[in-house]
Amino acid sequence: MSELKPLPSYINGQWALPATSTALFEAVNPATEEVCARVALCGPDDVDRAMAAARAAFDGYSTTSLEERLALVEKLIAVFEARYDEMVTAISTEMGAPYDLSYNAQAECGPGHLKETVRAAREMVWERQLGSRGRLVHEAVGVCALITPWNWPINQLAAKIGPALVAGCTMVLKPSEIAPLSAQLFAEFIHEAGFPAGVFNMVHGTGPGIGDALTGHPEADMVSFTGSTRAGIQVAKSAAETVKRVSQELGGKSPNLVFADAGLEAAVTRGVRHCFNNTGQSCNAPTRMLVEASVYDEAVEIAKSVAESVQLGDPMEKGPHIGPVVSKVHFERIQKLIEAGIAEGARLVTGGPGRADGFNRGYYVQPTIFADVTNQMTIAREEIFGPVLTMIPFKDEADAVAIANDTPYGLAAYVQTGDLDRARRVARQLRAGSVYLNGAGQEYCSPFGGYKQSGNGREWGEFGLHDYLEIKIINGFEAAA
Repeated sequence: MSELKPLPSYINGQWALPATSTALFEAVNPATEEVCARVALCGPDDVDRAMAAARAAFDGYSTTSLEERLALVEKLIAVFEARYDEMVTAISTEMGAPYDLSYNAQAECGPGHLKETVRAAREMVWERQLGSRGRLVHEAVGVCALITPWNWPINQLAAKIGPALVAGCTMVLKPSEIAPLSAQLFAEFIHEAGFPAGVFNMVHGTGPGIGDALTGHPEADMVSFTGSTRAGIQVAKSAAETVKRVSQELGGKSPNLVFADAGLEAAVTRGVRHCFNNTGQSCNAPTRMLVEASVYDEAVEIAKSVAESVQLGDPMEKGPHIGPVVSKVHFERIQKLIEAGIAEGARLVTGGPGRADGFNRGYYVQPTIFADVTNQMTIAREEIFGPVLTMIPFKDEADAVAIANDTPYGLAAYVQTGDLDRARRVARQLRAGSVYLNGAGQEYCSPFGGYKQSGNGREWGEFGLHDYLEIKIINGFEAAA
């Protein structure tokens, strides 16, 4: 542990330890329970330094040409791809994503999002004539405060930093202290790509320590936050004091509607595996499986079989297994929710409380299925963020839609049916930002974000660019006819 030097922040183009704070945070490898990084935690004075650097860099960077900015982002992509394997290892180490998932999805989100942002920027109409004499222009919103989570760390970094850089914004990032290694690498990539000093700044810290200092900072023009709904509410309150733009991607409790004509074995198997992907630590995971009553019992048996076939293993090894959850605190929270499901009368089909069999260390949760859940139970209302699936029967299409929409969240929803007309009809009724029909996936060009308490704004592709741009109309710009 002593050989792990504290990770510095990155301010005004230089690596910097906190000016006055001596606090450290020890990030733990969730598979080994050993410290994998020590983070030098910043205080509000370090946020001030980073914000000052971003503000000083804004006038120059925001007035560079789009092609200059795109060229820098393309250099960033090249650096990322050259050091790709380092990122894969960092993600598997810090948050327990299995190697295959880290290689094929977690790390891949970085160049994937950046390339799509470049493509979208080249196709976007940045300014045009409006009316007889007006000129409509898009300009950088300003200095951005970016706060990202641990569960898909590079996905969220790239989905925020990419469009901010392309739009001409400058920024201060606070990554999760729980998973700091991937953010540290990303900052190295930006430095190596040659962005001007002050354009990108990164401060390590905790939410209680510097969250309000970032989101309420008078130099920040915009806040983009991904995390829990509870934290998102505090972010909005803090940002309101200075009337800044706030974009949030928050929690979810996404329904997966399985109709009797869906091809039951394939639909249920897909749903269980998707719920357990990333060890259930995805905000859009299909964690409530709603099944038509006529096939409900059969669906429960299929789900049980699939869950019991799921392998758990070392994140550093290749293979289709799932890994541990991210931390001891998170493990214990999941245990309490599993126990709440049992106490409230849900039928435990498989799994349950306690560490998974065969593991005497690491935060390995048993893949768990609950059946006969009502939509008012705690496990149907709260985001568990672990490999736990709740199964709820429904009578007919109207009942399925009513149960699906009876949630404070609205990030994603899933529909499985052999009737495409019904799939389309139901999709239009579901109050969610993304709806997936019969196993369809999301593309980088698609908007990502939610309804209700799942947040506001949209990320990814051209939609992600909009949050980082102001709209200006210059009247009289065009010569009179």
